[in-house]
Amino acid sequence: MKIIDRALGAVGLERRSSNQSAGGDSYWSDFASLRHGPVNEKTAQGVSAAYACVQAIAETTASLPLILFRRMGDDRDRAADHPLYRVLHDMANPEQTALEAREYMQAAVLLRGNAYARIVRGYDGQVRELWPLAPDRVTVLRVGDKLAYDYTDRKGTVQRLLADEVLHLRHRLGDDGVLGISPIQAARGVIELALSENEHGVSTFKNGAKLGGVLKFPGVLSATQRQGLRESWATQYAGGTNAGKTVILESGAEYQAISMTLEDAEWIAARQFSVEEVARLFRVPPTVIGDLRHGNYSNSVEMARQFVTMTLRRHLVAWEQAIAKQLLTEAGRRVYYAEHQVEGLLRGDATNRADFYDKGIGAGWLLRSEARRLENLPTIEGIDDEQANPPADDSQTSPAGAGDGHRGNGHQDAQAAPRQDQRA
Repeated sequence: MKIIDRALGAVGLERRSSNQSAGGDSYWSDFASLRHGPVNEKTAQGVSAAYACVQAIAETTASLPLILFRRMGDDRDRAADHPLYRVLHDMANPEQTALEAREYMQAAVLLRGNAYARIVRGYDGQVRELWPLAPDRVTVLRVGDKLAYDYTDRKGTVQRLLADEVLHLRHRLGDDGVLGISPIQAARGVIELALSENEHGVSTFKNGAKLGGVLKFPGVLSATQRQGLRESWATQYAGGTNAGKTVILESGAEYQAISMTLEDAEWIAARQFSVEEVARLFRVPPTVIGDLRHGNYSNSVEMARQFVTMTLRRHLVAWEQAIAKQLLTEAGRRVYYAEHQVEGLLRGDATNRADFYDKGIGAGWLLRSEARRLENLPTIEGIDDEQANPPADDSQTSPAGAGDGHRGNGHQDAQAAPRQDQRA
């Protein structure tokens, strides 16, 4: 801690964390602007690829079962009787389901770099409710050696919340070690370029996809003539509805195209490349957000698994560790822990799952009842105690009174019996 921070803490004052703005003006000042509008979490969602990446991660993370487990020696069990179990799995608060609250917070992490939720505890100190807070209404302060959060509600009232009253999720930490930096903030130029390409396309079709140039006249036009000509031209030939019309020129006027067409500028190719750039920014396989140009039957399944292992893993672990750190006490962490169930996302098709279960049951490390549970099938009592049906015995179906040749079959049956027992 710096000397000035210690001095402020000693007299009861606080110091605001340095990267409070959604964009971080100091962070973005080095970029040359391609457009006049801002690039922030709201405008970034105007890029379909960015919106799709955020939704893919937020929806999948929120829809995965988040289970609170109780350690029982080397085993574990669902802690369904713990108050936190319901908050994480069913209802975050009386107004929001667990999915809605977690989806909002995960999207805030991706778009703003930080997500906050106010913690409501019961008489026993256990978490009873989580209320997500709008990140742009939260200011993080450092009071002495601890963090505090100032939340401004819709009425304009500022509430001071202590560190143990707020669940704080962060993207990659910034230099201040307090606030996270979102992908949009870290790579503003990628989003800005995609927005500029989108605006270029809108402007091109709005002003006419075919016409772009100058009108030449042999003489000098007056200001009134230029204004009238401009208005007449815009009315008759500008705009997407007028594209393709035949131009009629008078008084020796000549039209000369000076701008590149969409094909010359390879605008469509640039738009496709922006999709890949945005997907790379959020570490999402392009096939997950609908870009199937490089996807096929064989690699789409592997990309879906890569989405879980390479994209979601960081966010899932962030949730689990934040829950352990901020929603459980020191004693509670020794007994309880939260974990996402991702098995459903990693499962293959029916044929691959059947082969997986068959090998597991045959090798002895998977029970039939466990396989049924993974497939969400009802329990069958005693299914693990059943023996495999032995193959038919040829000697029992052979005609009675056979000759010496059947004695050889009897010898083979005697050798087959141990193999049946071993297989069972």
